[in-house]
Amino acid sequence: MSTMKLTENGNATILEILKVRFNQNIDRHKGFEWNAIENRLKDDPSKLWSLNAMEKSGGEPDVVDFDLEKGEYLFFDCSAESPTGRRSACYDHEAQESRKKFKPDNNACDLAAAMGVNILNEEQYRYLQKLGKFDAKTSSWIQTPYAIRKLGGALFADFRYNHVFIYHNGADSYYAARGFRASLRV
Repeated sequence: MSTMKLTENGNATILEILKVRFNQNIDRHKGFEWNAIENRLKDDPSKLWSLNAMEKSGGEPDVVDFDLEKGEYLFFDCSAESPTGRRSACYDHEAQESRKKFKPDNNACDLAAAMGVNILNEEQYRYLQKLGKFDAKTSSWIQTPYAIRKLGGALFADFRYNHVFIYHNGADSYYAARGFRASLRV
């Protein structure tokens, strides 16, 4: 997890962005109180740094759930399409290094780690799709089980024909319309 911190002004800016988005999309988190979320965020500046990284890369993070068991709010990227600042990346470092030609600049797993976030898993991706229509023109890498990854594959998902599709591709592939969606627990 990142130990990076924003300036006081940076904290205020990302909190205001998140508050506006929270109020504009209340249907994603009915019954939640912004003040409780804001206080939790103020108590852990590294979370604000990660949310700012999600925002700066085009993710439009928003609160989507509360984990009663762990007592944590969940933020997901809620941009209509896969975040623009995280596209054209293969799945992980191993896949990136395995490319002999046209090596991409980034990979999803390292970018997520640098931001202090996690890539959505399949269950989370399907949950997100219940909150709206996401990735109707793009696709997003999702967490890939070890059994698939060790054979060279990786999973991605999108929303077409009013249906969530989970696909596979070589982990070393990358496309201008594929990025990844992140989650953060607060």
